[in-house]
Amino acid sequence: MSLGHRVRSDRQLARLLQIGIVLEEVVEARAHHHYQSLSADERTLDSELETLLEHAAEESADHRARLESLIDGLDADSIPFGEIETLVEARYGQTKPDDFDGVLYDQLCNEETAYKFYDDLIEAIEASDAEFSLDRDHLLTVLRDLREEERDGVEEVTKIMERRE
Repeated sequence: MSLGHRVRSDRQLARLLQIGIVLEEVVEARAHHHYQSLSADERTLDSELETLLEHAAEESADHRARLESLIDGLDADSIPFGEIETLVEARYGQTKPDDFDGVLYDQLCNEETAYKFYDDLIEAIEASDAEFSLDRDHLLTVLRDLREEERDGVEEVTKIMERRE
């Protein structure tokens, strides 16, 4: 998601953070879908993949909670999630979990998408001179931590893929 502009208000920031929450829901749902698609034998034989998917789902739930906490600190009304889901679906919903050549490729796409979203959001906030009702340093610290965790996820998936080649 290329934000391409500055974040100018609490309301706009809340909307962008809500988009992050929905993206995290998508990542969690896709990881859960892939986990459920593994047979019992695959789960036993491929504990590395099972662990990766479990971690992705847990991390996404944690990220949502951290984003929700940020939104709670803003002086802005929440945008109905139906609107946010429509935006996310239009931007990121063109692919389905089974559209990729394997679970790892889909997981890599999910991790990269989340990383890019946080990177763009941080850049837009840093470019802004707006005053938010939330402490800017705290906001950027949380978002940088989330971006770092997504970067680590990209690296982990890439390492697994390289070992399997």
